Amino acid sequence: MPPIALHTPQQVVSRSASPFRPYDTSLTDDVRKHLHIRGLIPPVVESFEVQKKRCLEQIAAKTTSIDKYMYLSNLRNTNTDLFYRLLIDNMKEITPLVYTPVVGEACVKWSHIYTQPEGLYLSWSDRGNLRSVLENWQTESVDIVVVTDGSRILGLGDLGVNGMGIPVGKLALYIGCAGIDPKRTLPITLDLGTNNETNLADPMYLGAKMHRVSEEEELEFLDEMMIALNDKWPGLVVQFEDFKNPFPSLERYRNTYTTFNDDIQGTGAVILAGVMNGFRMTGIPLSDQRLVFMGAGSAAVGVAKQIVELFIKNGMSEDQARRQFWLVDSKGLVTNDRGDNLADHKLFFSRDDNEGRQFTSLESVVDYIQPTALVGLCTTGGVFTEAIVKKMAKFNARPVIFPLSNPSHKSECTFEQAMEWTDGKVVFASGSPFATYNHKGKDYVPGQGNNMYVFPGIGLGTILCQATHISQDMIYASAAGLANSLNAEEKAKGWLYPDLRRIREVSVVVAREVIRTAQAGNLDRKKTLQKMTDEELDAYIRKAMYDPADPVASRAASRAASRVVTRSSSPVHDDRGRI
Repeated sequence: MPPIALHTPQQVVSRSASPFRPYDTSLTDDVRKHLHIRGLIPPVVESFEVQKKRCLEQIAAKTTSIDKYMYLSNLRNTNTDLFYRLLIDNMKEITPLVYTPVVGEACVKWSHIYTQPEGLYLSWSDRGNLRSVLENWQTESVDIVVVTDGSRILGLGDLGVNGMGIPVGKLALYIGCAGIDPKRTLPITLDLGTNNETNLADPMYLGAKMHRVSEEEELEFLDEMMIALNDKWPGLVVQFEDFKNPFPSLERYRNTYTTFNDDIQGTGAVILAGVMNGFRMTGIPLSDQRLVFMGAGSAAVGVAKQIVELFIKNGMSEDQARRQFWLVDSKGLVTNDRGDNLADHKLFFSRDDNEGRQFTSLESVVDYIQPTALVGLCTTGGVFTEAIVKKMAKFNARPVIFPLSNPSHKSECTFEQAMEWTDGKVVFASGSPFATYNHKGKDYVPGQGNNMYVFPGIGLGTILCQATHISQDMIYASAAGLANSLNAEEKAKGWLYPDLRRIREVSVVVAREVIRTAQAGNLDRKKTLQKMTDEELDAYIRKAMYDPADPVASRAASRAASRVVTRSSSPVHDDRGRI
């Protein structure tokens, strides 16, 4: 019997890169002949409409969401261009199957449905050698990484390496929504142990059978990872995702590397955009706005701090701005004299003007403050009761109500409830999707604060201008760009966010605003973009976007746009995003 042949690393890489090889039934005979692939695919030359029909038929034939997810994952790994043509043309229908909510189920079952590697696993046992592990990902260049440690996957908790579905799915949205070249993306999951006893007892669990390392040990590991990544691919964008405690890495690296955290900054930006448009609808001056947050965790504080910037950029001091906010947690209104030890992240919004009174329920706080806006980030379903919502309608001609918790059963109220209890007056946005609702013979479409409105454009703009850092001003600019991206029809309908089917055009606007703000802060390395008008810059962005209908040309444009150039001085542009 002959010995079993071992694949060299180059052979393994060529197999893993196979989705980018042109085995596509839409290729013409001449192209097939030129690429030497005649006979390797069926002889008929198909239109995309035929290909799409076949894909949609196969998706419809699957009886469970996880089966549909696995079909789409296989398509992405075997015919990348076809997968992204399908996603772009059916964004609203396919996105829930590629990312939330179905990716949550996929992550829970990851070790049981695993079929092939889709990203890079960096393990605790690799510490000291992470740079050499990166060599195993042999691509020409990487523009963007999404990394998770699996410690807080969506609302599912610590899933360890099963969290790989998150960076894989997130990058699919970067590619589909903003046209980042799929060959220049890298999903990473850190295997630093798990405190999920179910996983540790599961013989099929693909991660290390150990409890999580300490926070200090994880930060040392992240230090090595960030050095290694930037040594191999200088200037790449690193987006952190679904870390249980997102603040340490954000604060540690934001001024050293090109990095951001979508859970904090992306969520804050997309909600800020909704707030900007919501405030425009109500007509209430910023100085008279009073925002009550139900929830005072890291996500709520991150969103609230993002909105604080809106007040500051419109003339308030930071102290004046933060006093427009009242945060409520499980013990009631967050105050300095409540008698408990507040977590550090709550201190910024803790009230000192309650005159010794304590308010132990959301309803009592609503009675006391009479807020103009009510925001929910507490994951307690139904906490916005009929009595509370009706009081909001009593206090305001157009009450702003944002129940932002996910998934739907944890939403603080539903769209139908908000519409009925305010007699259709509500300015509404949610974190979970809700159906169109007919009120008194008229259809109303709920706003959904989906992060995919901003993070793809943030990434694209940062890559194209070769930003050295992602500043808070750039994050704010992404929100202002999103808020201003509604077309006339969407504004006439009273929408807070644009139609998701226009997401690639929205990403162009967001990317442009991110680039202009990077230029104003002298954070851009590609100085040639400064000479372009906004119209020229928009055209440049569109040309640089990966187009799965013409992948060869779009990848060439992407490579040209991503070339690093030397630093020079940059002009200062006017501040944007005022209302």
